[in-house]
Amino acid sequence: MNEIKYALITGASRGIGCAIAKLLAKRGYAVIINYVTNAGAAQETFEEIVSAGGIAELLPFDVKDGKATLDAIALWKSRHEKEYISVLVNNAGIRKDNLLMWMPEEDWRNVISISLDGFFNVTRPLLKDMLVNKWGRIVNIVSLSGIKGMPGQTNYSAAKGGVIAATKALAQEVAKKRVTVNAVAPGFIKSDMTADLNEMELKKIVPVGRFGEPAEVAELVAFLVSDAAAYITGEVISINGGIYT
Repeated sequence: MNEIKYALITGASRGIGCAIAKLLAKRGYAVIINYVTNAGAAQETFEEIVSAGGIAELLPFDVKDGKATLDAIALWKSRHEKEYISVLVNNAGIRKDNLLMWMPEEDWRNVISISLDGFFNVTRPLLKDMLVNKWGRIVNIVSLSGIKGMPGQTNYSAAKGGVIAATKALAQEVAKKRVTVNAVAPGFIKSDMTADLNEMELKKIVPVGRFGEPAEVAELVAFLVSDAAAYITGEVISINGGIYT
């Protein structure tokens, strides 16, 4: 197994993905920061990691575009011929909330494609190396919406629910090769994804009385990708302040 573990985090330019990238870099992983359009924020994340003594690189591609994903991964491999990506955090996702009866088809397809097709497009080409090297960690960032369903989020609930089911199935396929596959389901976390929500009102329904921080989600992910979590696989772990237990 490689001395340096490479970790690819999709949608890592900001929010939860950014927090995960920073923490994994601090823990000694060489992090690969994926983004699509927010080059400025991705560069800031990269510079912060490097200035703190970490190892990072940028790898822009759109996870919902299968060919673009394959090309980007092939490019990375051409630059790291003796290395492999042993840690994958499928974090990329968007919200386009609306009641289903008024939901544009484009919003349905985009939300599902980024989360569900993105999971497939990124995970499949990285699996072989994990299996050959007999070590790998895959963590899928899902949502409370994918567990219980949320009105106005039929598309988002469907997307994250699909990734949850895929997590459980894939975990069984690869467990014997020391590759674990888990999902982390955040509730209300302070980020761009929740910036349009009424935090003052919504935190009243959270038993701990506040929104979570991206760094708290990152700590859970860091544990799941560590050697200490080798016996945890196929699980969906909620981090939601007790809102749904």
